[in-house]
Amino acid sequence: MNIAHIPRLRSLLTLCLGCCAVLLSACSTLEHGAAPQLERQATWAVLPFANHTETPLAGQRAESIAEALLRARSQAQVRRYPAASTQEALFEASEQKLQDDALIWARQQGARYALTGAVDEWRYKVGVDGEPAAGVTLQIIDVQSGETLWSGAGGKSGWSREALSAVARQLIRDLLNDALSGLR
Repeated sequence: MNIAHIPRLRSLLTLCLGCCAVLLSACSTLEHGAAPQLERQATWAVLPFANHTETPLAGQRAESIAEALLRARSQAQVRRYPAASTQEALFEASEQKLQDDALIWARQQGARYALTGAVDEWRYKVGVDGEPAAGVTLQIIDVQSGETLWSGAGGKSGWSREALSAVARQLIRDLLNDALSGLR
């Protein structure tokens, strides 16, 4: 083998490894604001997530994932809005009314911050591979003022052998990690 070809082989190998890394990673996009300064020991409330999909109970599934990740990441006391109040029905009450009621509940619980959001995609894509895809928006709200302190949105798709819940968990985890990076 000619020694002059070694730099070219290294370049080719680097290019191939880079392409493999891109192909092996799932596609995701995240958009979010700067992380606010949040009190580490504050009490949190997880409020209802709106379901803008055709998948029944997708909002509640995202809430459960977000609650578990929030508990693990913040190590704070976390309360969740009672599930019986958020059951999806054929003719739902307005999302804004439900959110207002949930914020009142959070104030009564003594929560400092509230986590809420919406699910915009929660499905397996139609096709041969049936890749899982999730789209979520999250908001952190100051419970007393009602002011939105942080918001972020993201979408993620996985490979055909991945569970939709795993893809959604990765997406929500990435968003929450960005949001909670300002914990003090």
